[in-house]
This record gives sequence, structure tokens and C-alpha cells, in this order.
Amino acid sequence: MSEKDRQGLEGKRVPETEDEALKARLERLASALEDRRTREPHRTALDEAAANTTGRAFSLGIRVLSEFIAGIIAGGGIGWLLDDWLGTRPVFLLVFMTLGIITGFWNVYRIAAKPTGPAGGGSQ
Repeated sequence: MSEKDRQGLEGKRVPETEDEALKARLERLASALEDRRTREPHRTALDEAAANTTGRAFSLGIRVLSEFIAGIIAGGGIGWLLDDWLGTRPVFLLVFMTLGIITGFWNVYRIAAKPTGPAGGGSQ
């Protein structure tokens, strides 16, 4: 292989072995990463803040959903057990299911009414 064939596009010598090629590639990637870090130091902090906000929103959504469904299931379960025990189908099931739905909505309202942000802290 001639010396011309060993030259890269940028005039750099093409490494002979795979280890040399890997080392050269790692050095190029490390320098490119360092350049990017020095050019955009604020970007990492913004990305972390966005991920943290997304995580909090997802957590709050799961909590709202679980509070609502738990109220309905608890009310329906109590009504079903009372109907089974007293033999009054479906009176207590409907009454307690309605109370469970109301309780679920009330819990969602309480969660949504909490102040958010640094001043709120999430506790009442």
C-alpha cells in the first residue's frame, strides 16, 4: 500500500491497527465532547431541569389517577360487600360507588389546589 493510500481525507495518516484506529476515534470524540461542553455549559442544566419537571408531572399524574381510581374501587367494594351481607342488591353498591366517585374527585381537587413552585413546597 502506498503512502498516498495511507492518507485520510484530511491529510492525516490512517492508523495501521484496530487499536490505533480506536484510540484515534476516542480522542476525536473526547475532544468534540469537550468542545461542546465548553460552548454550551448551560444546556446540561436546562436539560436536567426539563427532565426533573417531566418526572414530577408524570409522578403527579400517576398520583391523581391512583387517588381517583382508589376512591371508586373502595366505594364500590364497600357497597358490594354491604349488598352481599344485607341482600339488598344493588342499592348500597350504587350509593357507595357514587360516594367513591365524589371522594375521588375531591382528592383530585385537593391535589390540584395545592400551590406549586418553590414557595409552595408541596405541603399544606
